[in-house]
Amino acid sequence: MEESIDQIRIQAPAKVNLTLRILGKRKDGYHDLDSVMQKLDLVDNITLSRSKHPGIQLSCPRSDIPENGSNLVWKAAAAFLKQAGLEKQWGVSIVLEKNIPVAAGLGGGSSDAGCVLTAMNSFFNAELSEEVLLHLGKRLGADVPFFVTPYSAVHATGIGELMNPTKSLEKCSLLLVNPGFSVSTAWVYENYSLTRTVKDSRLSDSRKFDRHDGMNSLLHNDLEAVTVERYPVLETIKNVILDMGASGALMSGSGPTVFGIFPDEFGCESTKLRNCAEKLREQYGTGVFITRPF
Repeated sequence: MEESIDQIRIQAPAKVNLTLRILGKRKDGYHDLDSVMQKLDLVDNITLSRSKHPGIQLSCPRSDIPENGSNLVWKAAAAFLKQAGLEKQWGVSIVLEKNIPVAAGLGGGSSDAGCVLTAMNSFFNAELSEEVLLHLGKRLGADVPFFVTPYSAVHATGIGELMNPTKSLEKCSLLLVNPGFSVSTAWVYENYSLTRTVKDSRLSDSRKFDRHDGMNSLLHNDLEAVTVERYPVLETIKNVILDMGASGALMSGSGPTVFGIFPDEFGCESTKLRNCAEKLREQYGTGVFITRPF
């Protein structure tokens, strides 16, 4: 049995894209983006145990995601230990308890990886700079750098790694509806046509999100039409959310999760939000979440 030295527990938040515009495809296969991303208080729980026995052990109870080197969390831990020069001295055991739906456009895997990088940096007293951690995150995936930062919301460009902090959503709750199937991000991007006319492709001015009035006209996702074309139920979900009083609704990332924004009433959750959640749970059950900005 491994000798556990000590242990820490962290939370990895989900995210939604309030805007996502595709500016063009790069030579490296990625796409240049312009996006406003917002962290949420829907979180995965991660426990890290440090050991003097080199190697990585990963457990994902009550989840069917892989527990080996193909998992982004495993890759993050391995990349950190190698970068810090600790891979022959230390090992780590990771227990990942998933609450964020997988392959849902909510950044769960990226969040787990980014948060593990920053947690291990502190846990092992490695003192790697944020620049180094961001570089490691970028190598793991386009969304990972966001979760390396402490910011609740950012305006991101490049492939998502060039970030400026921006004002977080306030005084609202978000209703997330995951229809129960996964969508391949690679498939969505492959099917996105760069010949589409993208209006105001550089207008992700997060200052606009200070107000809830007219929110739906500010939310935008270039990938939504691609995913909805194959899965029209997403448009149905979006229309239900809007019809039941959300100030805005949108598919997040490459989908399939759709979110609605409901401003608070008298400093707490709105009746419209609760009614909408109740209606959608009749069909989507545990795929419906009420959450708030992180």
